Order: sequence, then structure tokens, then C-alpha cells
Amino acid sequence: MDPGWRYLGSVSKRLRWTIAGAIVSGLAWQGAAITSPLLIRRAVDSGIVHANRSTLSWVCAGLVVLGAIEAVAGGTRHYFAIRNRALADASVRDSIFRRALDLDARYHDRVGAGELISRASNDAELVARLFDAIGHTIGYILTVLAATVVLLVIDWHLALAVLAPLPLLSFGFGRYSKRYAERTKVNQEELGELTSLVEETIAGIRVVKGLGAGPSLSARFRRKSNEVVQTALEVANVDAVFLPALEALPLVGLLVVLWYGAHRVLDGDITVGTFALFTFYLVLLVNPLRTIGQRVSTVQRAAAAARRVADVLQAEPVVVESPSARPFPERADVRFNDVRFSYGDERPILDGFTLEIPAGTSLALVGGTGSGKSTAAALLARFYDPNAGSVTIGGVDVRELRLDELRRGVGLVFEETFLFGDTVRGNVGFGSPDADDAAIMRATRLAGASEFVERLPEGYETVLGERGFSLSGGQRQRLAIARAILADPQVLILDDATSAVDATKEHEIRAALAEVMAGRTTLVIAHRPATIALADRVAVVEDGRVVEQGRHADLLARSPRYRELLALAAQEAA
Repeated sequence: MDPGWRYLGSVSKRLRWTIAGAIVSGLAWQGAAITSPLLIRRAVDSGIVHANRSTLSWVCAGLVVLGAIEAVAGGTRHYFAIRNRALADASVRDSIFRRALDLDARYHDRVGAGELISRASNDAELVARLFDAIGHTIGYILTVLAATVVLLVIDWHLALAVLAPLPLLSFGFGRYSKRYAERTKVNQEELGELTSLVEETIAGIRVVKGLGAGPSLSARFRRKSNEVVQTALEVANVDAVFLPALEALPLVGLLVVLWYGAHRVLDGDITVGTFALFTFYLVLLVNPLRTIGQRVSTVQRAAAAARRVADVLQAEPVVVESPSARPFPERADVRFNDVRFSYGDERPILDGFTLEIPAGTSLALVGGTGSGKSTAAALLARFYDPNAGSVTIGGVDVRELRLDELRRGVGLVFEETFLFGDTVRGNVGFGSPDADDAAIMRATRLAGASEFVERLPEGYETVLGERGFSLSGGQRQRLAIARAILADPQVLILDDATSAVDATKEHEIRAALAEVMAGRTTLVIAHRPATIALADRVAVVEDGRVVEQGRHADLLARSPRYRELLALAAQEAA
């Protein structure tokens, strides 16, 4: 079964009771509309033609009742339509959000944030529209079917003449649906690419402005936007051919009734009331047929969107928890055993990487750009799994540890700091929501951040801007260090965590890090000699493997390679 339809079926199952409410109210709404012409026929044939005032009175009373039913059912249908739309929209967004959290780094490397945002917004909206339309669409289908049955029962000769184009209409529906689905799929893919471009541009707005790349990006956006418009026009072209033909069908039927029906009235084959009933039903069918035609496009768009949503929900993470997962070990010594790893089919980033960090000690990884330092940290945190070899903590392969305990047991501070649009307190306590004020303030003080935090307008309650860009790079990084300190992990990874700290504050950070690292297994990735010197040992990485190890002072004295790396780092910093 098509994954899009299967996903729509699963959403329908979850919303079955509210969908049932929409359908019942839609049927009642259109049922009243279908019954009204029958009363009008009675009013004409028995009331007007035979001058029966009593019949006219009863018919008028019946129309008032039907009008009341139609009004109540219409309002109820509208309520369920809005409810179904909101619940379906929320269901899609929640499902994508939860799945995005479950998927590993390899998936997020391949599928950008903009694409996921597009599926959680644009595609969710298209799926929601389908469930919005369910109640009155089924009501309209009932109207067409019931009107057809009534007309055939009352006068099948005239009914066949009026309804003769319906088989042709069914054929047209099939062709229209296929073409619409093809063009809709292309349009939604183009829209997803446009959303990705917007997300990337806004996320990197400082780079864009700093490089003066606005005009070129604007031109690129216009080109992509024009492609979206072009694919939307191709969708509209399909509508432009089919929908007018659909709307013309009742008008053709009306001409048949006026010509053929009038002759049958004059010949005495049908009554004036029956003639009026056929006319009312054909007028009544104009809007249902138009809407049903539009709902074909709604269904096709929803199916295409559901396929894109299902792609996310069916994606399987490569990094999964072992069925017999073990708790995080008490002794947190770290070992890389002949690790080999590549991000794809390209040359391995790590090849024969072997390293040991005894529990409670610290080690600094030093190497040139692309040597594999950050990759080793990512493997230790199990963002990825090695292609060969193993990474162990306390003698246990990280692939055998419970993922939630591994995430708590290994704390990370990245070079690229990410803060949320929350308060300072919320950001520092992000990984430790139960932490009290004293613990948050202590972590902030240890990270050398308490001084500037207390100077903020509302102190710890100050709401930071998106990604914390209202702070300097060094301030953001100190808050990230405070966040890791508060989490109190057994293993700490500092991935160039002092790179954005200015020289006047670096000594404060070093003092804080020295206190935090004491007695804690720590992997330090750094370029600055003063930060490297905090570690008990240093390992030099080259071409994906450890080529030298020793104390900082010893390597400075005996290793030309090490001195050259530090000199290059100093030049880059300058």
C-alpha cells in the first residue's frame, strides 16, 4: 500500500470519532437540502395547482424545520471541520518533531532543517485540509448520489437524459486525478527546497551580511520562487481545464430539463411540480460538483504531503539502542580501539585510531584541520557508530549502553555554541530541568559567566534572543560550559570550547575548567597552548590516527611536529 495513503489511514484512525461527527453532521446538513425540493414539488402539485392552502401551510412548516436542521447541522459540521483540521495538523507536526529527535546525526546530515520544517508546516497544512473537508465532502457526495436516485425514481426518462454525461465525468475524474498528483508532487518538492533556502539564509544571516552576499542570494531566491510559481501554474492549468467542465455539467442538464422537460409537461407526462423538482436539483448540484472536483485536488495534495511525512516517520536511525543495553558504568575510563570511520564512501576520517583516557584524567587532542579530532568526540558521544573497531567507557562498548544514560553520562561543549530563545536560567538548566537556583548559579560562576549574567537587565531571568545572538561569542560559550557543568557528566568533552573567549577572560575560563576537569574523565580538543596545558596528557592526531602522546611540556621539548601545530594555531588565532 502506498505509504502516503497508509499514513492518512493512521491519522484517520486516531481521529475516527471527530471524523464520524463531521460525517454525520455533513449528512444531516445535505440531507435537509435534498429533502427540500421534494416538499416544493408537493407544494406546487398539491398546493398551488389544486389551490390547497392547508398543504401549502404544512409544506412551509416543513421547510422551516428543514432549514433549522440544515443550520444546526451546518454549524456542527463547521465545528468538527475546524477541530479535525487542528488535530490533524498537530498530529503531523508532533509526529515529525518526535521522530526528528529520535533520528541520528547521519539522517540530519543528509536532510536539512529547512526540509524538515517544510514537512512539519507546509505538508502538515495540506494533510490537515483533507480532514477539514471530510464532513462536507461526504455530504456533497451524498447529495449527488441521492439526487440521482430521486430523479431516476420520479422520472427515469428525463433523469437519463439529464445524467447522461456522468460516465464521461468519471473518466475525466481519473485523468484529472493522475495529472494533478504528478504536478502536485513536483510543486511540493520545489516548495520544500525554497523553505530550506529561507531557513539557511536566516540561520546564516550574519555571514550573508558580512560577505555582502544579499544580492546574489536574493537573485537565487527569486529563481527558486519562480520555479515554485511555475509548478503551481502547471497545477492550476489542470484545474483550469477540468473544473469549468465540471461546473458546466449541471448547466447542460438545466438546458435539457428546460427543453425536454417542458415538452413532457406540455404533453402531460410529468407535473409542473416534477419539472420544478428537476430544476431545483440541478441548481442544487452545481456547488457539490464544483466542490467535489476541488476535493480531488485536496486529496491529491494531501496524499503527496503524506508521502513526504511518511518518509520522515519511516526513516530508521542507524544509531539504535541494543536490546540488551547496559547501564552507564561507574568507572568512566575511555578507550578507542583501532577505530575506523568515514562519513560516507570517501576516505576514512579515522583509520586505526587508538587512544586511552584513564578514569578521572584529562587528555587533549591536537591536530591539523580535518585530522579527525571532532569526529573522535562524536563517536565517544555516539552521534555515529564506527565502521570498525570500538569505543568503550568503563570497558563497555558505547553501542551496548543505554542511550539515555549515555547522553547524561557524556557531556559536550561544542565550538559552535547553540543557545535557545529562553531565559539564562532556562539555557543553563536545559539538560537538568530539576536543578535549583543555587546549582544553576554555582555552574554559572564556575564557567566564569556569573559576572556578565548579573549585569543583564533581568539577570538570570533575561530572555536571550534567537540562538543567544544578543550575547557575544565568549558569553554564549561560557553559558554552554555552565550548562555542561550543571549536568555533571562522568565524561566531559570540550570541543574547542574556549575558541570564542577573548584573551582577557581566557584565564577565568581556564581556572573554571581546571576545577571542573579535576577528577573527571575529560577529552579536550583545543588549539590554544594555555588550554591544552590544562590536560594531563596530549595526543597528536594526524591522518586519522594518534602519532604522538605525552605531557604538554615534554612534547614541546621533543616534538617538532607538535611545536609546528601550536605555531600554526597561534598564527590562525592572530
